[in-house]
Amino acid sequence: MNPFVMFAFPFARHAFLAASFVAVAAGWIGFYVVLRGTAFAAHALPKIGFAGASGALLFGVNSLFGVSLYSAIAALGIGALAERDRRDVATALVLALGLGTGALFLSLGNLYAADAMSLLFGQVLGVSSSGVVETACVSAAAIALVVAFHRVLLFTTVAREAALVRGASNRTADWALLASLGLATSAMMPVVGALLSFSLLVGPALAARHLAHRPWQAIVQSIALSLVITWLSLFLSFALGWPVGFFVACLSALAYAAARAISRALGRKTQAGAA
Repeated sequence: MNPFVMFAFPFARHAFLAASFVAVAAGWIGFYVVLRGTAFAAHALPKIGFAGASGALLFGVNSLFGVSLYSAIAALGIGALAERDRRDVATALVLALGLGTGALFLSLGNLYAADAMSLLFGQVLGVSSSGVVETACVSAAAIALVVAFHRVLLFTTVAREAALVRGASNRTADWALLASLGLATSAMMPVVGALLSFSLLVGPALAARHLAHRPWQAIVQSIALSLVITWLSLFLSFALGWPVGFFVACLSALAYAAARAISRALGRKTQAGAA
């Protein structure tokens, strides 16, 4: 079956556009997540966004609004608690509260299994034209935030002591990254769902880290890998009828494994040449 036949259908074109916007945001922000070692927060926020989406279904409001609101509150909570306790402890506490609230919303709303599945694993083929616009706006806002704080995020990570001497705020960098993660989570939920958003955020960025030598090279490679993984996942999902999130998770892991193998092979060649 020709995979490009999917573009004959409006819903498939909407899915392709929405997934592309999400992939760019995930690849860009994922670079900072990997760089600063905040993978646990990147894992937790989509799960907390699940509670916001289930609450939106319960109260009959836009699901993107519910995810955005809950993700923003969670990011603020993690940032505030992390100032007094370890970040992983703060993140775990907020995650537990978010999951508990999500379970309550699902119970009160008597949601069908299909509703819960779409929240957990995404339903990109059900994105409307208005949903594409919403996804594009939220993704653009998340990218704009990390671009605005790029220097602070980079400086406070690779030269923390020098950053302190020069007055660069690590707290500001943390808040900016958490806020952008919350926005990215809101955009990714309809595409890959709460459970598998982490794979698109971290997989391509980790692979790019093993292949690139400079920050901007890593960002470009992370975005490129994220787009390729997302597009290929859509084609495979359309052709086979399997969930998009499954292919995103598998291809992200495969990209990371391949990048590590290439990095090791190139490293051995370099050492051999130097010898």
